[in-house]
Amino acid sequence: MARNNSFIRLEGTLDGLTFYRKNGESFVKTKNRVSKNRILNDPAYIRTRENMQEFGGAAKCGKAFRSSFASISRLVADSYISSRITGKFRGIVGSGVGLRGQRLYNVVDNVTQFIGFDFNILKPFDANFNAPSDRPVITAGRDSITWDIPDFNTDTYVNFPVGATHFKLALAAGYMSNYEWDDATKGYVPVEEAPNGVGVVTYSNAIAIGGMVGAATSLTTDLTAFAPIPATTVLFGATAIVFFQEVNGELYELAQGHSMKIAVGG
Repeated sequence: MARNNSFIRLEGTLDGLTFYRKNGESFVKTKNRVSKNRILNDPAYIRTRENMQEFGGAAKCGKAFRSSFASISRLVADSYISSRITGKFRGIVGSGVGLRGQRLYNVVDNVTQFIGFDFNILKPFDANFNAPSDRPVITAGRDSITWDIPDFNTDTYVNFPVGATHFKLALAAGYMSNYEWDDATKGYVPVEEAPNGVGVVTYSNAIAIGGMVGAATSLTTDLTAFAPIPATTVLFGATAIVFFQEVNGELYELAQGHSMKIAVGG
């Protein structure tokens, strides 16, 4: 660390030097660099290594979660979903069994932590659609989800973007496994390879905006192709709304305004 006696008072970082003021004096210091080799081998950095390992596990969990909703995520997710969902998984590892740095990502026992997760933080699902309905129901075998929505007034319960003439309701379902530390690969792996990171989406017919829908809407996802479902695998169910514009009798998805949230899990 050195004092800056120049009449020019700099603050910030320039060419690897950091300029700052403390107690009325100006100081300059070089950037503190720690080598990768030291981080990976020095006993003083054991906590750093543990955090790195578990963060890697959270990233893998997040990838599996996103993959299970990949077919609809492109419509409803914001650009920060990767970091946001990774953070959610990082938050549950503290309760996992095992040594620090190798603790279990027990998604099954922490499923409630993900209920209400919005895929677009700026477009919450409940702000776009709030018609009265019960939440989706997962069957006992966890190979099907059903969402029943009674008839409702679209003018009252749908907040639609400019240009929208129609919308579709959607029910998405996705599986992901718990993740555990694997000594052989020195990384996290799914407890069960299948089903993991897979899912399906069911859409309603297009509904015109304006007045009552005219009938109840019922959506069911068929997941029997993945049965039987292991006890260490969780099933997430998400509700979504996707908007369209009718042009010359054809419906086109709007570029934005859609939303989806995790509504149920088990």
